Amino acid sequence: MKKLFSIMKRNRIPLTAFVLIAFLLSACKKNLDIGTSQPAAGLMAVNLVADKDALGVSLSNNNFTSSPLNYTSYTGGYNAVYIGNRDVVSYDFYSGTPLASKTQLFEDSSYYTLFIVGTNNKYSNVIVKDNLDSLPSGTGEAYVRYINAIPDSTIQPLVTISANGTNLFNSNVPFTTVSDFKAVTPGDVSIAVDNGDSTVNASRNITVEGGKVYTVLLFGIPGATDSTKAVQIKYILNGTITP
Repeated sequence: MKKLFSIMKRNRIPLTAFVLIAFLLSACKKNLDIGTSQPAAGLMAVNLVADKDALGVSLSNNNFTSSPLNYTSYTGGYNAVYIGNRDVVSYDFYSGTPLASKTQLFEDSSYYTLFIVGTNNKYSNVIVKDNLDSLPSGTGEAYVRYINAIPDSTIQPLVTISANGTNLFNSNVPFTTVSDFKAVTPGDVSIAVDNGDSTVNASRNITVEGGKVYTVLLFGIPGATDSTKAVQIKYILNGTITP
């Protein structure tokens, strides 16, 4: 049995006062560890839309985000949502104008990430199921994946993620690609994205810890002169797996 804990905000599904601390996912027990059998899933949202400073998200006409989701920010953890087919809509937080919509089946005790991507009135909701319960626990390894959220359909930049001289990823990938999680020895990880010219060229090193799960974010507008909008690399922590 393994458990993955992530911070969950209590204002998403008001089932009980115990919804204060964590979302429990177990391969042996598929429900919320909050003294109730109410089915629920976990959803994390990330704003990677460079030309929209503040976004909101609704699920089946109910607000998922009660405060602005600023550019490059995310919900900080998996928030509980009711299961079933839900219409996921991203919108301009202040004007209420919809950006993109997608219907997603949310399954009991499963985790999902919504990446809001695009630019120039061409936006998409990229939703992936995070198969965290399939990641081995107790190995001492960390887990890393990436999303290419650099909006240019004409290029497929080379994404390279390596550690200890070995490539975890090294391939040219199209816009909206989300990789699987791969195991890596804790320590330094090198990340680079490059399309062969100066319009997409960024690199950085990060340090990962054993038992933790990370998503690398590759985003920004190719060739942008504004440093806040230019192509860059960040990462988020999905959670921690413990045996």
